[in-house]
Amino acid sequence: MKVIIDERLVKRNAKIGQVITIGSLAILGAGMFITFQKPEWLGISIGALLVGFILSQVGIYFTNKWGRSPRPDEQISLALKGLDKRYALYHYQTPASHVLVGPAGIWTLIPKHQRGTITYQKKRWKQSGGGLIQGYLKIFAQEGIGRPDLEIETDIEGLNRYFNKILPDGTEIPEIRAALIFSNPEVNIQADDAPAPTLTAKKLKDFIRKTAKEKPISVESIKLIQDSIDPPEETDSD
Repeated sequence: MKVIIDERLVKRNAKIGQVITIGSLAILGAGMFITFQKPEWLGISIGALLVGFILSQVGIYFTNKWGRSPRPDEQISLALKGLDKRYALYHYQTPASHVLVGPAGIWTLIPKHQRGTITYQKKRWKQSGGGLIQGYLKIFAQEGIGRPDLEIETDIEGLNRYFNKILPDGTEIPEIRAALIFSNPEVNIQADDAPAPTLTAKKLKDFIRKTAKEKPISVESIKLIQDSIDPPEETDSD
């Protein structure tokens, strides 16, 4: 399997996360100092603490996605390691962050790292369990499940526009599908009715291989799509 990743983007955003995190700590420290040393400056101290908290959340987001190993792209690459060379995995090359192109078709893979029980019922996602640690992470580390259905819709629409732009006129684009991939070993998924396959990272490779047998796309389509994506950097993964 070919793995193509924009390393410059990863390094840049990891650096941004570091800078924002350090800045947020400095602002929070200043806010605490003012609170205790200059209580009459209450408005300034509250403002500093608020700004510092917001920046800390931004820093955590950047660090989780770009600066902490294994990053989401590394986890997906590892989960798919062993697919044959007909497959290409693109990280940060298209409107969707992680795209797999191969005999199984075109897949946008949406990584999640929540723990606890993930359910999809009555068109709503819910995350429960995980204890006090999970509750803390939801509040302070942007660990909520969010709206995967909107992420799926955004990725698929973005990829359709992207391929319509880069592929020759009149090219029939294979169906673009999405899957939610949970990497945390402490997750329990109960989402059989979800709008997209929802599975753990350990099951991803077998799922892709099974899909390739059930709904394969032609070698010509695979080559055309892969050749149309212009990769800045490429590494090989067996």
